[in-house]
Amino acid sequence: MQITEHIASLSEEGRLLAAAAEQAGPGASVPTCPGWQIRHLLRHTGMVHRWAAAFITEGHTAYHPDGGEPDLDGAELLAWFREGHRHLVRSLEEAPADLECWTFLPAPSPLAFWSRRQLHETTVHRVDAESALGGPLTPVTADRAADGIDELLTGFHARPKSRVRSDRPRTLRVRAVNTAATWTVRISEAPPQAVRTAGEGSAEDVDCELSGTAEGLYLALWNRLPLTAVTLRGDRAVARLWTDNSAVT
Repeated sequence: MQITEHIASLSEEGRLLAAAAEQAGPGASVPTCPGWQIRHLLRHTGMVHRWAAAFITEGHTAYHPDGGEPDLDGAELLAWFREGHRHLVRSLEEAPADLECWTFLPAPSPLAFWSRRQLHETTVHRVDAESALGGPLTPVTADRAADGIDELLTGFHARPKSRVRSDRPRTLRVRAVNTAATWTVRISEAPPQAVRTAGEGSAEDVDCELSGTAEGLYLALWNRLPLTAVTLRGDRAVARLWTDNSAVT
């Protein structure tokens, strides 16, 4: 996906998140984030939006801490969230192509990194907000879902802080049936190594395969849908290894 597409999608996802949060109300429970209410979701996501925007607008070239979550609630909290989301979108739209600032995953450029990262951050939390309503979720297109899977598997979980580890080497295949994308994830005592290929992947045996639509896999791998939302073949313990240890911090 191009940077402009990421930014446009980020703009829409933030509006959807706010609308769902407003409809649910600040005290509504968020089933996909046990222990959270909508107020916690808005405070967290709004804080992340402002934290990201500061790198873009202030050009921090090293890690810079966030400003913390506000002691706001109700309509005031919702307005604060919307203001911060709009500021993030404007910051990305107005940033130069050669923007220099800190990032924490490999990317073609800092602008490409932050537009992609904040899109998926906001999409996943929009799903959280909509889950509080108990109705259908706004669909995620196949291309965007595959992009999010790629970021998660080849980006987040390639980092040393990933807790998806196994004393016994294991291999997980993730196959998006409505795209040309397949990922092979090798799990060991080291951080997982994921390789994306076109088609159904290599013919090698794997310990476990998760297959389904790109959207279903995206939300299941982010632990926003249960594994029953996708097709599992092979050793269920490998899939549990993922669900039990893959939470991103």
